[in-house]
Amino acid sequence: MSDLEQSLQADLAEQTISLANHFAEAHEDADLWDIADELLAGAIHYWLFSRQPCENRACDECADVATAERRQARLRTLVDELAESSFYYHSPTDHNAAHS
Repeated sequence: MSDLEQSLQADLAEQTISLANHFAEAHEDADLWDIADELLAGAIHYWLFSRQPCENRACDECADVATAERRQARLRTLVDELAESSFYYHSPTDHNAAHS
């Protein structure tokens, strides 16, 4: 990943977390899960919008996003990768965590 990509990724992550925190503070009775779900829905919506294939049906660059099913498969792979790389992927309170 280039320096520009790393910087963009860090900035977007920080801005997203700030936005979530802003909503949580502004709507104290809102469920944090609901806020997170709606932020995720917006991110997915934008991701799908940005992955629309071009009009050239023979385009090699669009091959893996040429259908809704292919886009969704690519999105699932990305979600798995991002989740597994998250600091919060494992939690000390996970039910499958070893406890002594």
